[in-house]
Amino acid sequence: MSEKPAGERFCLYDTSALQAVLDRMAAQAATFLAGEADPLLLGILRRGVPLAEMLQERLRRQHGLDLPCYGLRLKRYADDLTLLHPDTELTENAEFSARGLSRATVLVVDDVLYEGHSLARVLAYLSRRGAPVIRIAVLADRCVAKLPIRASIVGVKLQVAAGDVVECNVPPYEEAFRIELLRPSGA
Repeated sequence: MSEKPAGERFCLYDTSALQAVLDRMAAQAATFLAGEADPLLLGILRRGVPLAEMLQERLRRQHGLDLPCYGLRLKRYADDLTLLHPDTELTENAEFSARGLSRATVLVVDDVLYEGHSLARVLAYLSRRGAPVIRIAVLADRCVAKLPIRASIVGVKLQVAAGDVVECNVPPYEEAFRIELLRPSGA
């Protein structure tokens, strides 16, 4: 567990509320993925992977869909210009790299849709790999995307002040599954 930035925090959604949100997201995902020839989940590391795994379990248990789930690492989040890496680098695991996508329906899972730059890079990458159908699922949409990026499945829509930070706390990276609003010190 990492040290959290200083500021005032407010819990917007606790574990119980988010379990219901994930159930609804899984039901929506089932409508997009059922009957597709080659459906799969692709979580964006870090928090998108455990969210994709939570959806994978719900899709199996509640909707009878047994889907593979992979992770894709972004070395630099394109929406966070404070990071030092000059270019976003995508790194896939070997199993996903070897998989053909020419018939795949890919559901990309991430925690927050902010400006859309990171997801735009992922969509371009998957398009170059030949994926004919790509959909996006996010736990939280800040409703301020600067690019024409839209999630097909949105857990919650949050319209918050520009200086506020939406923090999705997702195990195993944080202890409790919750969404918090951080109002940074001095904001």
